[in-house]
Amino acid sequence: MSLIAEVKQKTDIVEFISQYVALQKAGRNFKGLCPFHSEKTPSFFVFPDQQTWHCFGACGTGGDVISFLMRKEQVDFREALSILAERAGISLSSAEKEGTKKDEEKEALFQLNRSATEYYQRMLLDSREGEEARRYLDKRGVAREIVLEFCLGFSPGGHEGLKKYLVDRGYEEKDLIKAGLVMERKDGGINDRFFERLMFPIFDGLGRVTGFGARSLGDALPKYINSPKTLIFDKSSELYGIDRAIPAIRENKSIVIVEGYLDALSLHQHGWRNVVAAMGTSLTEKQVAIIKKLTKSVFLALDADAAGEEAILRGMEVINRAGDRKVVPVPISSGLVRCESVLDAEIKVVALSQGKDPDEIIRKDPSLWQNMVEHALPLLDFAIGSVLGKLDIEKAADKSRAIEKLLPLLREIKDPIRRAQYVQKLARQLKVSEAILLSYIKQSEIGGVKRREDNAIVGKQFSRHLASNALEEYCLALLLQYPELHHLSAELVPEYFQHMENRELFVRWQQLSDISNLKSQLDDILAEHLYYLQHKNFPPAIYQSSQERQLVLRDCILRLKEWLFRSLQKEGVRADQQLQEIFIQRARGIAK
Repeated sequence: MSLIAEVKQKTDIVEFISQYVALQKAGRNFKGLCPFHSEKTPSFFVFPDQQTWHCFGACGTGGDVISFLMRKEQVDFREALSILAERAGISLSSAEKEGTKKDEEKEALFQLNRSATEYYQRMLLDSREGEEARRYLDKRGVAREIVLEFCLGFSPGGHEGLKKYLVDRGYEEKDLIKAGLVMERKDGGINDRFFERLMFPIFDGLGRVTGFGARSLGDALPKYINSPKTLIFDKSSELYGIDRAIPAIRENKSIVIVEGYLDALSLHQHGWRNVVAAMGTSLTEKQVAIIKKLTKSVFLALDADAAGEEAILRGMEVINRAGDRKVVPVPISSGLVRCESVLDAEIKVVALSQGKDPDEIIRKDPSLWQNMVEHALPLLDFAIGSVLGKLDIEKAADKSRAIEKLLPLLREIKDPIRRAQYVQKLARQLKVSEAILLSYIKQSEIGGVKRREDNAIVGKQFSRHLASNALEEYCLALLLQYPELHHLSAELVPEYFQHMENRELFVRWQQLSDISNLKSQLDDILAEHLYYLQHKNFPPAIYQSSQERQLVLRDCILRLKEWLFRSLQKEGVRADQQLQEIFIQRARGIAK
């Protein structure tokens, strides 16, 4: 345990803050008048379970016991830590002080992010520049209480507002860069990373601001961006809203996982406090590790479009891979791979209406959302439905394909009663006898040792491209494997790649197209994804014809553009409708 963690553990935050604030019991928490601004109605809360505090009033500040002491007594981090350590009877030897250097650096970034949160929130609530963001939140039905609770903010234009605010308060520019709040210019100066965007502070389970999500309010792309990876922020390790959801997750013994920030906010506003957002379309093993400590009942509620359906299957795969049992890859019709293992957990999929997200559904009809959660599908039922929904089961060939794709899933059901139930269900849907399915299962179990070895290799290799997109992968693989296509990349922009790994790899490749040099610039995750794309197989015509490769790549580019236009339409971005229709028709014509 680090020194900082020990100091916090041995400090009763309620007892300590009670020296400054008259606290009253409020359920499992405590409330009182905020010590940092004048108010008549208590809006200052202390959360003993999380060892944090937060003001839901005018100042909108919060943090842990160290940040409270820093703010109240106007001392720096090191002095506040020393005061609390001495109070807790902890000796600060020189070795201990040296050992806390990295922890102190992290704490400094937490405090910096907290100050940035205060600036963004002030810009949203009080500034003239924040008017558009306030109108947007009103239009989306986000209540002021939710705005304050989740510390939403706004980053104005001008490119240096946050920098000036933080520097004036004693922060150094080098620390702003470490926190990912600013970006260095070519001339050596720095600009704010976020501007003219609605800001979503991302808190960890302890109520500390680790980074930010930002949504553009105009036509700027990409629509959403996040803080870069820092010492305290890694998007793959975060779940938006987890700090607010933990008590309800434990109370309800379940968690609901949605895709976006506004979905999570809307559900919280309507009383669904056990909701978090995965901040994208893929669950990661790090996120699942957080979930596993809280509950064994998981509801996945992602968008019902194609990307959302793939995300659900990827999410289930990650949940299973993060389990304690072995995993077995199962190919599905979309070309993705998922794993099914017997987990000590209940995983269900909320079947969202086509084109509707949780925010839309619950605002229109809360009872409908309640019903959808209550009738969530077990993951096996969802997987079977996903495969069969893409096939014509009246055709013998498609029946064979369905059995081929679902056989590994059935084979891994170890409970004989449960296996019999799904064999019976699948046989009925495919209109074949159960004996046929059982014979296939038995045959497939021959040579199981070799299969498990192969599965272990596959399971390791697919960890990154699982979270990708087939069309984006195809486009990138062509560019990476055939240098003569490089000139066509001028027709691509990073925003065409919706998935983070593909976009990041494309940007790096554009900047440094030599593959040998590119590899040395990538972290392990991107290097693994690069390896996968470099070894992706193509149809014979691609290998034999340069002309065919160019035609296919141009088709990929057009399809990616079409996908982007459709995404913009879904987001409500204004664009010339006729131009979009002409472009889409052109894309379809070339695709044929």
